[in-house]
Amino acid sequence: MNAANPIIAAIVPSDVVAQSRECMRCGTATEMRFYGCCPACTEALYLKFPGEGRAVEAEAYEPKMNVTPNAVAVKDD
Repeated sequence: MNAANPIIAAIVPSDVVAQSRECMRCGTATEMRFYGCCPACTEALYLKFPGEGRAVEAEAYEPKMNVTPNAVAVKDD
């Protein structure tokens, strides 16, 4: 539950009824549950920008040692 706004936390996406809404990309009125792109625009965007995943190799992170320790860090107990 969202303690800040319990009304938003109570909304279940599957319970939202489709309404006639304008597509934010082409302006066509389409039955959609949420405001956004219509199904035709969504398909066109997926074809134009295919988000193919790939593996990226990176070196292991090693922190720089160019910071001098302060008096509290080196204080003997």
